[in-house]
Amino acid sequence: MRAVYPGSFNPPTIGHIAIANSAIKRFSISELHLAISTVALGKEKLTGPSVADRIEILDKSLRLIPEASALETPKQLIADIAEGYDLAILGADKWAQLHDLSFYKDEPHMAECLSRLPKLAVAPRNGIAVPQEILLPVPEEINSISSSEVRHGKFEWMTKEAFDLGKERGLWGLS
Repeated sequence: MRAVYPGSFNPPTIGHIAIANSAIKRFSISELHLAISTVALGKEKLTGPSVADRIEILDKSLRLIPEASALETPKQLIADIAEGYDLAILGADKWAQLHDLSFYKDEPHMAECLSRLPKLAVAPRNGIAVPQEILLPVPEEINSISSSEVRHGKFEWMTKEAFDLGKERGLWGLS
């Protein structure tokens, strides 16, 4: 099974790694791409590490997961990113965005995009309601881990590789 896990991974967290591992085990995934959009939808003014830096750091963070690799994509909508995959892995926050009209041209566009999605596996996040049939079981302690919180000082949630390279390059306020 081929799967995609879209995100900004800015920076990669231990939560991202736990979600990837859970999905690989649950769905017998043989190939998993953690996809970073060249310009992330809704994060067009993102400051910080370049996409190339984030791809490199994510690949290093995935080194112990042979099925997984980082991938840059020019696509922004999850329906477009997930085209050709058997499964799309999302956090509940991204799942909620799938149903947010502000990310689409209009309601017919949203309906068309949602109809093109492959099977979904959605990791729980901070109490966001997710239908049971698409819920991806993950360790409960990762439900509140977010890259945003890491950028605000929760550095213990970063992957070791992100922390080490971030410190070396002065990224995410590390020095």
